[in-house]
Amino acid sequence: MKRIIIFLILAGLSGCTLADIKVEMLSERTALENQVLGSYNALDSQMLLAASVRGVDTSGNIARPPAHSREYKDTISAMQIIDFHADDLKSFKQLGWAGENNQGLIEPFKIDRTDIPDELKNFADRYSAKEFEFVVTKINQSREKIMMRVIYMNEDLSETDLPAVKKIFAKINAEKAGPGEQIQDADGNWLEKAKRDMP
Repeated sequence: MKRIIIFLILAGLSGCTLADIKVEMLSERTALENQVLGSYNALDSQMLLAASVRGVDTSGNIARPPAHSREYKDTISAMQIIDFHADDLKSFKQLGWAGENNQGLIEPFKIDRTDIPDELKNFADRYSAKEFEFVVTKINQSREKIMMRVIYMNEDLSETDLPAVKKIFAKINAEKAGPGEQIQDADGNWLEKAKRDMP
């Protein structure tokens, strides 16, 4: 912002007009999206570091892991749960059993075992409705913990920003969705992601 003000002052002093000058500024939403993405990527890096911490120090003794808050540990656990169930979730979405809603969460649909592609038959036969519900619930609980941690990591965000953070996560999840998967738009309509929507 300081640069823009200085530029305007210099432009005024030099006698040129601003009619031909285009100033591009990021919207608040884009800035918030960048902030949320940055925090999420930092959490992802922390998860990788937590998984690679050595259990033995340089002299061969068992090393104590670094102390972390309960919230930090819960968030790392939440990210691990999401990673653990990533393949199952992908299959749920390919089968049309679940979709990405506009709140950044998984929306479970009715389990339909008709017209299942050959490559997913064993998977579909293996999953009971109770197990499906359990996995979707675990993923959603984990996503919510991560959203709250992202808010906690940013001092200018509070719990009142949760609806905006949820929309950002919904946008990220919709962008990651594969062709043919169900995504919910901002108005609550369910749409099948087309191939042309793919990056």
